[in-house]
Amino acid sequence: MRKLQVITLFPEMFTGVFENSMMWKAQRDEIVELSTINLREFGIGPRRTVDDTPYGGGDGMLLKPEPLFAAVKKAKENDPSAKVLLMTARGDRWVQAAAQAHADDSEQGYIFICGRYEGYDERVVSLVDEQIRVGDYVLTGGELPAMTIIDSIVRLIPGVLGGEASAEIESFSDGETLEYPQYTRPEIFKGMKVPDVLLSGNHALIAKWRADNSFKAE
Repeated sequence: MRKLQVITLFPEMFTGVFENSMMWKAQRDEIVELSTINLREFGIGPRRTVDDTPYGGGDGMLLKPEPLFAAVKKAKENDPSAKVLLMTARGDRWVQAAAQAHADDSEQGYIFICGRYEGYDERVVSLVDEQIRVGDYVLTGGELPAMTIIDSIVRLIPGVLGGEASAEIESFSDGETLEYPQYTRPEIFKGMKVPDVLLSGNHALIAKWRADNSFKAE
């Protein structure tokens, strides 16, 4: 069973994500094990301090290296071969092909580090196998990116979605194509009708219509 562990100051943020929908199903079926590690537990001193001001001056606070190193060590005890993924605006942009590659990587486990505040002590990077961003923008922490990446990986693991073909034809499955429009009942809704070709039963014409109505991503 694949283990996905998240190091975060806000483990409660993951409760709803991990306990619903496909994430819940994947755990119920023992396909993946999803868990969080509270970084605060590895804080320094009686106040469990996890951050400090940056050398050289500047605004904001940085996550200290000691708690992060200790948290990663704990995660590695749970899964010694796990790869460490750092959520950071400096990372490689996450794309569907990356999600598929990580989903296909056999029993590989992952440890997600969620940054906070102004950033993290650079020495943390020595622990990291991959640095990842979900887009060209900045968020207040790495929790939402970690949730996004975990969802994108888990749903592609065989046995999670059920209908495996659905993942093969969806948007970005080839790296650039957006999925064609889809319709369901009723046939007519508020004057808007389902295209006749989709009601024809002619699978060749339907396939052509779908190909013609797929779009290339910008």
